[in-house]
Amino acid sequence: MECPICGSDDIEILNSKQKESKKKFMEEYLLKCLDCDHVFKDVFSAKKPKMYRLIISEQNRSHKTSIELSPSDELKVGDILLSDIGQVEVSSIEVNDTRVKKSIVEDIDTIWATSVEIPARIGFSVDLHGEVDSYKLDLERDFKIAPGDIVKIENHIVKVHVIKTNDRKLTSGFAKAGVIKRVYSKPVKFNNFDYDLTSNIFKKT
Repeated sequence: MECPICGSDDIEILNSKQKESKKKFMEEYLLKCLDCDHVFKDVFSAKKPKMYRLIISEQNRSHKTSIELSPSDELKVGDILLSDIGQVEVSSIEVNDTRVKKSIVEDIDTIWATSVEIPARIGFSVDLHGEVDSYKLDLERDFKIAPGDIVKIENHIVKVHVIKTNDRKLTSGFAKAGVIKRVYSKPVKFNNFDYDLTSNIFKKT
């Protein structure tokens, strides 16, 4: 909101009232500019909230539900929503059978999301020169893994070489478990390691 006289955004709300119609709600504000003392009115209009289809991934299962959102808002991948089973992070948005990174809510057919209130389940592969030991691990979503980390898992001590996330492969930097799909590693002849993931094994595949 800006003052129509001086353009200042240093505004005080003196009063407000709501009006509703079938499809929209409006809020009328009585405002005062703190720079020039001009008093004026402004109206905020928005479409009424509607229910939208929401599919939540909880590790190896999905929960189909719906969520109330304002059609006028913009939604993007990475946004956090409060669903009927807790907080979820938007992982994909479907508009006209196409997956997009962001969209105006009223155009959305389906919202895909991941629960952020349960551990992240990631894949972890150990390359044994032709054979592979593969694991599913449950980790705290903020747990950081970096290429170059030396890790103990069961009887292996390995070096992380590549991390595959939801949208890219990393050979440097780090990633949090919440966005990791799989970690690729190879054995090393070390006795020391940065951390032990053995207790985090959900199953060996």
